[in-house]
Amino acid sequence: MIVRAVAIALPLLTAAGAALACTAVDMIAADKSVVAGRTMEWAYDMKWTLVSQPKGTTLSLIAPKSTGLPAKTAVTKYPVVGVSAGIIPGGALLDGQNSEGLSMSANFLPGFTQYQTVTPQDKEYQSVLTFGAWALGNFTNVAELREALKTMKVWADDSLPTGPTPATLHFVFVDRDGGGMVVEYVGGELKIHDNIAGVLTNAPTYDWHINNIRNYLSLSTIGVPQRDIGAVNLTQLGQGGGGIGMPGDYTPPSRFVRATMLRKAATQPKTANEAVQTVAHILNNVDVPVGVAQYREPDGTLGNDYTQWIVVKDLTNNVLKIADYNNRLNYLTIDLNAVFADGKPMAKLVNDLPYPKAVAGPEALRPETNAAASK
Repeated sequence: MIVRAVAIALPLLTAAGAALACTAVDMIAADKSVVAGRTMEWAYDMKWTLVSQPKGTTLSLIAPKSTGLPAKTAVTKYPVVGVSAGIIPGGALLDGQNSEGLSMSANFLPGFTQYQTVTPQDKEYQSVLTFGAWALGNFTNVAELREALKTMKVWADDSLPTGPTPATLHFVFVDRDGGGMVVEYVGGELKIHDNIAGVLTNAPTYDWHINNIRNYLSLSTIGVPQRDIGAVNLTQLGQGGGGIGMPGDYTPPSRFVRATMLRKAATQPKTANEAVQTVAHILNNVDVPVGVAQYREPDGTLGNDYTQWIVVKDLTNNVLKIADYNNRLNYLTIDLNAVFADGKPMAKLVNDLPYPKAVAGPEALRPETNAAASK
């Protein structure tokens, strides 16, 4: 799959009021396995497509026309599998993982993102539209990418056909050694944060979210079992009282607090498989059903922001789990090592993936069936 910046557009990707509910979470198991997952919330049919970008894919990295700088060709070093918006000519990765275990998730950062200024003297540059494919296609870990970002200028302006608003994105990267960073462009400067929370949502900026966590230091996994009120001893109604005060709405700050608290409090998984399950459980707590996060269109009609798909990536073993809105109980599991080895570009709509549909009959209740399954 050849990804070119020229004529790539992001129509609707930054439409006002939509797609503001993405959440990314990573986790390290006791055996050092690393898992990264994320939800993608959106309000329109973006033709989300699971794509394979083989090693040797050609990327066209461009500068603003006003600089007079030529498009530069970059040939990727590593194969990548990720999710792109099929509505965009040529594709633009918003999530993915490469063969070396480097993961990327792009979340929206409206109102706070101002990209870098490219000058005629710059040697390394590209628009934000190729950033994901470039980063995953050329680097093995967070440390390598962090170093490369020091000289790479990333830009976006009104000359890019990005729809009604700019493509305001920040990115979270995680590698199979557990390294993690958040990349933001604020005030025209590159900002890199160590991802100490293991979580990313949307606006405001990452440092604001970390400061906001200070408002919730009283949250606990242990509730108050009982308390004397005058001469009466009152007992708790049930477990979970330590979480009273944890925000339950779908705004980015509230989801950041909720995901951070759950990630911190959850028992550390022992293996990659357990980490996959734990990340999926955490993401279930920020899943947005249709109808609960609405906004009003200019014509007065209501739009729905909802979880259109979710991915959970085992970076250690190169295994991807993905599900769309209608298959949240039926993740499709993909062996990425086999896809990487295939070496061919592939693409399929997320909604058309072959999710498992098996429905068990009475044989599932027979003792011999259960015994066989446990072996």
